[in-house]
Amino acid sequence: MLFAVTFTVFVAINGLGINLPQSQLWLAIFAISILNLYTWLRLQTEEEVTEHEIFSQICMDVFALAYLLYLTGGASNPIIWVFLLPLIVTAIMLPQAYAWNMVIITSCVYTVLIPYNIPLPAIEPHIMHPAMSELTPEMVLQMHLMNDRRYFNLHVFGMWFGFVFSAGLVAFFVVELSKTLKDRERNLAEARESALRDERVVSLGTLAASAAHDMGTPLGTIAILAHEMLEDFPEHRYPDLNHRLQIVQQQIDRCKQALSVMSASAGEMRAESGQVMLVSDYIDGVLNQWRTHKASTKLKLFINSQVDMTAQIIAERTITHSIINILNNAAEASPSNAGIEFHAEWDYAVLNLKVRDFGPGLPTEFIDFAGHQPVKSNKQGMGVGLFLTYTTIKRIGGTIEFSNLEAGGACVEISLPLLTKESMDDCTAYG
Repeated sequence: MLFAVTFTVFVAINGLGINLPQSQLWLAIFAISILNLYTWLRLQTEEEVTEHEIFSQICMDVFALAYLLYLTGGASNPIIWVFLLPLIVTAIMLPQAYAWNMVIITSCVYTVLIPYNIPLPAIEPHIMHPAMSELTPEMVLQMHLMNDRRYFNLHVFGMWFGFVFSAGLVAFFVVELSKTLKDRERNLAEARESALRDERVVSLGTLAASAAHDMGTPLGTIAILAHEMLEDFPEHRYPDLNHRLQIVQQQIDRCKQALSVMSASAGEMRAESGQVMLVSDYIDGVLNQWRTHKASTKLKLFINSQVDMTAQIIAERTITHSIINILNNAAEASPSNAGIEFHAEWDYAVLNLKVRDFGPGLPTEFIDFAGHQPVKSNKQGMGVGLFLTYTTIKRIGGTIEFSNLEAGGACVEISLPLLTKESMDDCTAYG
């Protein structure tokens, strides 16, 4: 606004040749500059700006404009519409009470400027000059008509400029307001979708806890029987049967470990808490843990040579299970002789993982809602586990995308936030 006022005054004095009180005008512009400088310095502080401060700032702008208009014709000035600007800003930024107060202030200032103002000397009609006393009445009338026409043309030009400026200003604010409303609607839709997804996760967690409670006793019985059968069928006498029983016992131990994670007493802390690790060590740990269950699957590992070896990640158990679930799905989808590919690259802030299989690929209709809701499981294992994986990665601020490759097979791309200095500072502050 300061630039617009300065430009208008400069054009009026130098372009239109209007004799204005320049010293007073430039003094007012200087005062507005000091006010703007103070506002800029105030915004650099960490203290939150209150609604009262904003309204006070707008009021000072109104009074500054009123003084400028007082020096330039008051209500007869064709740019008197400039009072609409602070009114629009107040109505958009502040509560309704402030907007009505601004209506009262601008209306009162406008009313006062009607009788109290310094007329525009160069365009005020019917100014009698001493030399005009020597002219004939017809010549005086003709000069009055010329002055009237000049004043009228300038006033029409000011009204036209005011309309164009007001139209652009209203369009700008309406477009920005519409954009803000659309963004808010989109954020609300995403929040509703996230709440619905979280509700499903809670339901699945409740069912998992109930299942863990119901399966604890029979699984313990099976573990005892498997141990007794191992003793009844020693390896030196029944090597083949003993080996199969050992596999059964390993799978039982795996189930017991999974149930312990889901248990209400200790599972929450074990699942959610995690330790800070180097990203390279974390990836090695995840792959080693996956290898214990899929030792026969070929894995081609690709790690970018430009990675930041000092980067760290919070190794949550839920994230580890999510990555392992993706690897398991890829291994089940690929032929046994093809294996899978695992790509990893990271910098100081983001870890990007890519898991590729060489199977038939994902159904087109599945890609559209993959992870957004549970689906019926199939032979490739794309069911509730993938839904939980998607939710877990989204919960920590990561992203996961599914796609089919032209060369064949499916690809899952995962981005996980790393432990940066800013996040460590935030944790320290909240801690």
